[in-house]
Amino acid sequence: MNVERGACVSAGTALREDARPQVLLGGVRAAAELGLGRGEFARAVQLGLVRRGPRAPGGAARFTRTELERVKAERGFPEALRARVETVAGADHGARVLGTGPTRFTRLARCGRLSPVGYRVNRYRALVWLYLAAELREFATREPGLLRGAAPPGDRELMAAGVDLRPSRWRERHVGLLLGRAAGPWERAAVLASVLPDEEVLAAVPDPAERIVLAALAPPPPYGHPQVPAAAAVARPLLVAQPPEETGRYRAGLELALAGARDQSNSTGERGPT
Repeated sequence: MNVERGACVSAGTALREDARPQVLLGGVRAAAELGLGRGEFARAVQLGLVRRGPRAPGGAARFTRTELERVKAERGFPEALRARVETVAGADHGARVLGTGPTRFTRLARCGRLSPVGYRVNRYRALVWLYLAAELREFATREPGLLRGAAPPGDRELMAAGVDLRPSRWRERHVGLLLGRAAGPWERAAVLASVLPDEEVLAAVPDPAERIVLAALAPPPPYGHPQVPAAAAVARPLLVAQPPEETGRYRAGLELALAGARDQSNSTGERGPT
């Protein structure tokens, strides 16, 4: 009997502890807790290495103490985490990490062999791509034959046609990460709609009320997107799918997500996320 009473007390205590509100920290405080710089922390959040908690009423990201403790408990912290979020900017720096020349690095990136993780616009209003250093090192180990000698026939065809796959490869990663964090079908639909040209969204979503919902749920520009209007104009085209095959892929995904979102709305009697 005493054992049962003790078990009940322990269970009750555990329930009360689980019911206690989570301690939520803002991004600046969370970055300091993890010993990361602003850029390092933003990249860790982007990659899902540090998971967001419930947002503040104003929409700002917040992070639970439990999540920060989970990150701290991972093997090799903090050096391993810093290594995973380390980025290099441009062909010169990327080529040094890859162990090849800038011209070859640019060719590999343009042909889609390397996927950018971000971008920035420099003072000359030129677009500079960012790459994860760890991915470059892994590529050099996995594909040493591509770092020397003649380019494969497929790459030569792409270069002769003037193809540059860096924007679409970046969008593919960006959209994938956003979809992985989406809370439901309306949020997923909003992510996919956000990278489609306006005319594609209009055709896929003829209901104006649904378009309002998708616009309200649209993700903000990615970290590093310039705020200065002239620089933002340089980067803005990156946010929208361009080649027909890419546009078609995202539109098909949008229509599928919308079907799920509409089913959800029909079951709850409400339009939009619940």
